[in-house]
Amino acid sequence: MQPSGRGYDHGVSTFSPDGRLYQVEYARESVKRGTTTVGLKFRDGVVLIVDKRISSKLVIIDSIEKMYQIDGHVGFTTSGLVADARQLVDRARVQCQVNRMTYGDAIPVTTLVKKMCDYMQSFTQYGGARPFGTALLIAGVDAEGVHLFETDPSGAYQSYHAGAIGRGRASVIDHFEANWKSNMTQNAAIKLGLEALRESIDEDLNREAVEIAIVNGSGYKKMSREDTLKHLDKLN
Repeated sequence: MQPSGRGYDHGVSTFSPDGRLYQVEYARESVKRGTTTVGLKFRDGVVLIVDKRISSKLVIIDSIEKMYQIDGHVGFTTSGLVADARQLVDRARVQCQVNRMTYGDAIPVTTLVKKMCDYMQSFTQYGGARPFGTALLIAGVDAEGVHLFETDPSGAYQSYHAGAIGRGRASVIDHFEANWKSNMTQNAAIKLGLEALRESIDEDLNREAVEIAIVNGSGYKKMSREDTLKHLDKLN
């Protein structure tokens, strides 16, 4: 049976006649199969929300990581291959520490995003490796303001007021485009993010699997389970 890429998907560095890199597109498909993660800016920072996909009641929910603190002022959420995401998380943490040791200051969020995407792009250019099968939502606050970036397995990145990655991305973006407003309060942003996430899965959110993190002028903070449940109760 002929491969879908007609042989051009054998190597990551081989372009097809119509200018496509099939291995990069396959990596994007891995992201689309991942859990939906949302992020949106509010008046003073960024809200990150993830609903972990629980495949069995035997799974210990706390053992599944989708949300990471990178530095005091930066947080990541991921969708796609979790093992690939861990490698990027570890590298991002090292980059933050290198910048702090070299310059005596926290790394600017945009600089970190560029360094991470340069690293991801290098895996689309050389043989003997494959692209990372994961995408990142990067939230941070620095001297330049509030930031929310979305990365792609190709190494591309874009800045958003509100964004999403994972299988429910399309419906979440539609919801944000219709309802997101600038200068929202933190509680309003959380409510909007939870509504969009619920709409993307067409069922009630798993109360034990939802995680919320806030990145603002005080830094990164993961919301406690009690406070998360309060927001879910308000949603219902």
